[in-house]
Amino acid sequence: MVARGLLTFKTTPSIAATGVTAGPLEKKSPFADKFDKVYDDERCGTKTNEHAHAKMMEDACMIALSKVDSVPGDADFLLIGDLVNQMTPSNFAATTVGIPYLGMFSACATSVSSLVMAALLTESGMSTCAIAGASSQHNAVERQFRYPVEYGSQKPATSQWTVTAAGVATVTPYKKGFPSIECATIGCATDLGMTDPLNMGAAMAPAAADTLTRHLTGHGKDVSDYDVIMTGDLGKTGFELYKTLAGNQGFDVSEKFRDAGEEFYGADTAFLSGASGAGCSAAIFFTEVIDKMMAGDYKRVLLIATGALLSPLSFQQGDTIPCIAHAIELTMK
Repeated sequence: MVARGLLTFKTTPSIAATGVTAGPLEKKSPFADKFDKVYDDERCGTKTNEHAHAKMMEDACMIALSKVDSVPGDADFLLIGDLVNQMTPSNFAATTVGIPYLGMFSACATSVSSLVMAALLTESGMSTCAIAGASSQHNAVERQFRYPVEYGSQKPATSQWTVTAAGVATVTPYKKGFPSIECATIGCATDLGMTDPLNMGAAMAPAAADTLTRHLTGHGKDVSDYDVIMTGDLGKTGFELYKTLAGNQGFDVSEKFRDAGEEFYGADTAFLSGASGAGCSAAIFFTEVIDKMMAGDYKRVLLIATGALLSPLSFQQGDTIPCIAHAIELTMK
């Protein structure tokens, strides 16, 4: 079924494996022990931040493939993206792994948009093994959208820390005993006039609330149907605003709502409002959530990845920040 961005997958493609890599600062995350590989060097032994960014994605892809006893030649599609100009880290990673490649961009919502595309290709019968995911590298992203790290600019409490991480999932036709993709909702771009790139959570919260409402209403679901509803990187500020907006729509936000950005670095106040970046949701969705599904703790989850669709040029020209949120529903049968 498809109607105004609502997708239902009758064959319920599965997430057969995941691969997550992270930088050295991410060792401070309470989820660090779940990551497949954590580097001691933020440049991952390469010469530049952007090369490190590509290296993390390459390694994540190879890890995810190895978990299903596969090599790049066994994969039909590579669906990945990031935040750097023209997604050059993903482009370089694609040249290394050698899988037919579609670059994906939904800013920090790419973890879910790529997963939706993989599910569509699998549902159509055109793919038996697709790699989907997203990544970010702190230094590379900060100097593009804000200031070079060396500048030492002070940030307000609403700002978030771009995660250095890459996360991918191997999507296959249905496999018993693995999380399956049941339905999804493609978000509508929203723009409520926000212009502050140091308050992304507040800019993205309305998009998350809109997609939540459209998903629950369109698919005939209720908050009580899920073990958890997790957003991608709203951070502390945006997450509270999102819960307020969802509560105003009549949804019970008391227990089942979580946000990867709020939780990524735990209670460490050095990270201000929490984590952000395309790698934030990818790293947590493909470890914490998938692990709990495999362990039987979660039976049905709703993942909503959020993204701010700005560019350095749009910010410099004084434009507002349009935002997006995509949702995907996973089940354990």
